[in-house]
Amino acid sequence: MTDLSKYRNIGIFAHVDAGKTTTTERILKLTGKIHKIGEVHDGASTMDFMEQEAERGITIQSAATTCFWKDCQFNVIDTPGHVDFTIEVYRSLKVLDGGIGVFCGSGGVEPQSETNWRYANDSKVSRIIYVNKLDRIGADFYRVVEQVKKVLGAHPLVMVLPIGTESDFKGVVDLLSMKAYVWDESGQPENFTVTDIPADMVEKAEQYRAELVEKAVEQIDEVMEAYLEGTEPDVETLKKCIRKGTIDLAFFPTYCGSSFKNKGLQLILDAVVDYLPSPLEVKPLPEVDEEGNETGKFAESDPNAPFRGLAFKIMDDKFGALTFTRIYSGTIKKGDTVLNSFTGKTERISRMVEMHANDRNEIDTARAGDIIAIVGLKNVQTGHTLCDEKNPATLEPMVFPDPVISIAVAAKDKANAEKLSNAIGKMVQEDPSFRVETDEETNEMILKGMGELHLDIKIDILKRTHKVEVEVGAPQVAYRETITKAVSDSYTHKKQSGGSGQYAKIDYTIEPAEAGTGFVFESAVVGGNVPKEYIPAVEKGFKTSIDKGPLAGYPCLDFKVTLTDGGFHAVDSSSIAFEIAAKAAYRQTMAKAAPQLLEPMMKLDVFSPEEKIGDVIGDLNRRRGMIQGQEPTPGGVRVKAEAPLSAMFGYIGDLRTMTSGRGQFSMEFSHYAPCPKNVAEEVIAAAKKREEARRAGK
Repeated sequence: MTDLSKYRNIGIFAHVDAGKTTTTERILKLTGKIHKIGEVHDGASTMDFMEQEAERGITIQSAATTCFWKDCQFNVIDTPGHVDFTIEVYRSLKVLDGGIGVFCGSGGVEPQSETNWRYANDSKVSRIIYVNKLDRIGADFYRVVEQVKKVLGAHPLVMVLPIGTESDFKGVVDLLSMKAYVWDESGQPENFTVTDIPADMVEKAEQYRAELVEKAVEQIDEVMEAYLEGTEPDVETLKKCIRKGTIDLAFFPTYCGSSFKNKGLQLILDAVVDYLPSPLEVKPLPEVDEEGNETGKFAESDPNAPFRGLAFKIMDDKFGALTFTRIYSGTIKKGDTVLNSFTGKTERISRMVEMHANDRNEIDTARAGDIIAIVGLKNVQTGHTLCDEKNPATLEPMVFPDPVISIAVAAKDKANAEKLSNAIGKMVQEDPSFRVETDEETNEMILKGMGELHLDIKIDILKRTHKVEVEVGAPQVAYRETITKAVSDSYTHKKQSGGSGQYAKIDYTIEPAEAGTGFVFESAVVGGNVPKEYIPAVEKGFKTSIDKGPLAGYPCLDFKVTLTDGGFHAVDSSSIAFEIAAKAAYRQTMAKAAPQLLEPMMKLDVFSPEEKIGDVIGDLNRRRGMIQGQEPTPGGVRVKAEAPLSAMFGYIGDLRTMTSGRGQFSMEFSHYAPCPKNVAEEVIAAAKKREEARRAGK
């Protein structure tokens, strides 16, 4: 199939448990891709194919599949909802043209929905909204629409109205055709009838249709003028207006239904065809140079243009490494050689497959607009650009957040040690938010991730998928350090050891900088007391030192070094001498600049039954949490708060105990904040103890 206007690259994203995977299962059934629906709660869904996903009933990694509806090809990606795996959503949204944002009819706009919505806004992805689970107790379509406006600041365009609520939900009113779609109780998606709107809903339907028409006609001037002169647009014209508004992100067509009960999904599939953009209608991805600046060229969605593809996910399976790639322009064939513009190395395309969750169909050719998996690429990582070797280019790279939590792992014995390093290598390639370091002094392997669940799953994968026996240390918080006072200082490095020596003198000021600026270096030297060629060496000396702060050896943030003056020797000065001087100056002065320990603060969203809310808030206060707001929901109360990560270990267990298993929470990194004195003293004492133990062991 080569008509790009018939392609739809879409993702399904939402808060954990809003029904994304169930919705995807229904889409696959309706489009004839699968014949038996697998349920998430039975651990049998098609898209959740990892053992850990089936067991926990959550999606951990995004899965891809291809299906067809009304002569359009859908490339669908089902993404995770849990906050620890947002990286999967981020990188999927980066390569998609459109999305379906799923919201729970009773839970409404939940915290992870907000994060995903923000990512989708950043990536400028057109979306339709689907309010799911309308058959649930407490479900309210109109309340969720208001929340979308208030919490997300978005403009929902209501396309359907629900018929019945909660257990009486039986269908929807389509505001375009002004017909009612009513499903029977068989649970079969195809068992529905199209009838007149129920009498008690006619007035409401007319009111919402008038609003829909008014918003839609604003998109095309001629239609707007005709409408103002009294000509009502026909359905096809309205669809054109809605399509334009959706692609321009002016509004988001909003639908409702119940995926589990198979009600309302056909209209969503029609909406994907009618309103979400094809690869031809999306703004082409800009090409960038080595520094990440745009070159003014774009990867046009043209099968005849030079080849451009973005690797957005690496997955290891029994057939070897699969590199999921979105092709932006050009055509690629089996046997072609492509260039990885990040590494400068070429890769041969030996096998390409179209994915259906963890099944695959071999293909020989893929072209602009396709999302495929390439088998067996050696040195490609997430965010790398694959391109035509005669026409090299780099597409906008992906940026991943830093991990906030770490644990130490060690292989149980020598036999497991080699298996461990191989397995970790594969896992790091698959997940860019998962990092690994080796502590050179203790030789421990430190795993770093986005949260407790993230690392918990990684250990589980190590043990079960890779069959590696490991011992796991207690989780560690990624503290940081900064300074609170400006200090002007001087340092002279002098070394004479027969023959030419080393000499470098630097005068400098170290001062606090604005939060979020990291490390800033500036030279204010005039008159050549420090020759220009040595200034980068001074910057390098400071920059390589910032990983070890003066208090407890944690990396230093948010300070500025200004080189003001210095001195050099015509024979003995060198770049190395100035670099050594800067490193020693850092150690000498940072300790004088009133250093301060910073701890990661987490943004919390806690759900509690109403009768337990006092206990939950009391517990958060004990954990040094700052309550920022409470919001009543149909099933209880949602509390927004901020709390330090160090106080949140094991929180889910405590929350479940307090709320008899009904409490839920999600947590994501917010910012670094100064540690209270008593906490800082404990952390610094523990760091000193570790340092002494290391020295004693040497």
